[in-house]
Amino acid sequence: MAIFDLPLNELKAYLPAREEPADFDSFWKSTLDEARAFSLDAKFEKVDYGLVAQETFDVTFNGFGGQPIKGWLILPANRTQKLPGVVEFIGYGGGRNFAIDWLLWSSAGYAHFVMDTRGQGSNWSRGDTPDLYADGGNAHYPGSMTQGVLDPKHYFYRRVFTDAVRAIEAARNHPEVDSSQIAVTGGSQGGGITIAAAGLVPDVVAAMPDVPFLCHYRRATEIEDTYPYKEIAEYCHVHRDKVDTVFKTLSYFDGVNFATRAKAKTLFSVGLMDKVCPPSTVYAAYNHWAGEKEIKVYPYNGHEGGQSYQTIEKLKFMKNIWK
Repeated sequence: MAIFDLPLNELKAYLPAREEPADFDSFWKSTLDEARAFSLDAKFEKVDYGLVAQETFDVTFNGFGGQPIKGWLILPANRTQKLPGVVEFIGYGGGRNFAIDWLLWSSAGYAHFVMDTRGQGSNWSRGDTPDLYADGGNAHYPGSMTQGVLDPKHYFYRRVFTDAVRAIEAARNHPEVDSSQIAVTGGSQGGGITIAAAGLVPDVVAAMPDVPFLCHYRRATEIEDTYPYKEIAEYCHVHRDKVDTVFKTLSYFDGVNFATRAKAKTLFSVGLMDKVCPPSTVYAAYNHWAGEKEIKVYPYNGHEGGQSYQTIEKLKFMKNIWK
């Protein structure tokens, strides 16, 4: 690995012009209004994995189109009051797997809600939520990045970002969770979903996107040829007449545009040798973030970012939020 993007001093000042459609806000308002026409119907079924320090619940709630979305809620077993909540989103291709894989935040005293990602969960961890709209309305490159990419109403991440908003609502629906004290987090795709969720739910109090994906799409496809962004480039390589349409659709789902609407305190992370989510794409979202912000930089790391070093930073960050 080597540093390939802008030098750090330029990244800190990198504030690209945004490609934002005029109906961005009305598009998302109508999308969420449609989703909320269905009952949330959040169900929490207690499951026993033999843990003594945590209480675990198998969660089902209704997301985009009223489709059932799976998740986990993990609570500290010993609690005396409502808990601040951390809603977590998963990286590209992964699923919720088992509750025993998600013990960090409950061990630190938080209610931890993990959202399964529809249509994913077969690459590196198992998922349990199919995407009933998976045809997406157009032929697409294998993967999720170009499903429905010719029309924002049919694009895959319209469904996922809506699910994320409903996941926050589901977490707030549990009686043991303090609905006024919700943070969102995730890495890579989960980081991109975190940014979108913070922009769409402006009263979340904290957001922690790690090496976030789904930001500044056009630049990502122009400076790197690494998957998953390469899925977009490969699609445009074949569908030469659809390039403008593709990037018009993606502008409705760009973390840079959500960041301008995000008011939560945030802690980003970035690896300066990250060829999956190039540093300038991360800084594009970070520098446009509307709320109080800080970023942890890992100069000699790629898409793995800070890993446990960043986890420690996030724990400290959260402790300061609720000190």
